[in-house]
Amino acid sequence: MKKNVWISYDLGIRGDYSGLYQWLANHDAIECGNGIAVFKVNINENEDLIEKLKSEIIENVEIRNGERLYVIYKKNDGKIAGKFLFGNRKGNPWEEYKQTPVQEDVE
Repeated sequence: MKKNVWISYDLGIRGDYSGLYQWLANHDAIECGNGIAVFKVNINENEDLIEKLKSEIIENVEIRNGERLYVIYKKNDGKIAGKFLFGNRKGNPWEEYKQTPVQEDVE
């Protein structure tokens, strides 16, 4: 079966973009903005999508500490899921813009 997968990548300034781009090209990926692509993955029912992607990327891309790749996909139950293949979540850069309600004086 084929599954649509969106991948967000942040390899920094020294990342192996040529390896990643070659891998994306081999999957006929389509660019969706800075650091985002979508492509289809052929996967058997008994295969784990996340493990398959991680394995393929490890074989084709040199991943260094601090680099991040995040995938978004539809699970077999139809729910949308996201997971870091490499790296992890950072603090939100927009946190300082969050509006906090003004509290009324309490007597």
